Amino acid sequence: MHLADHVKPISYLKSEAAQIVKDLTESGEPLIITQNGEAKLVVQDVRTYETTQQTIALLKLLAIGQKQIDQDDYSDGDDFFATLNELDRQQKIR
Repeated sequence: MHLADHVKPISYLKSEAAQIVKDLTESGEPLIITQNGEAKLVVQDVRTYETTQQTIALLKLLAIGQKQIDQDDYSDGDDFFATLNELDRQQKIR
């Protein structure tokens, strides 16, 4: 599909809401809504939105991890897993 197929005026959103819901749910593609010829919002189905949010969260975690590596602020893998095993052992004792 062309980008133009995914850009509609706000009047289209008002008049075709039910069809938009159906189309976006089926396609997973976002719809850009314009007002006075200017892009104002993006409409997308919940499944796609949630996937996008999960992807952003993972990218943030990767960025934090990379920053820690760059700052030499990390633990050796064996030490990390030993700590996890100790925490797990302590939880089982309680």
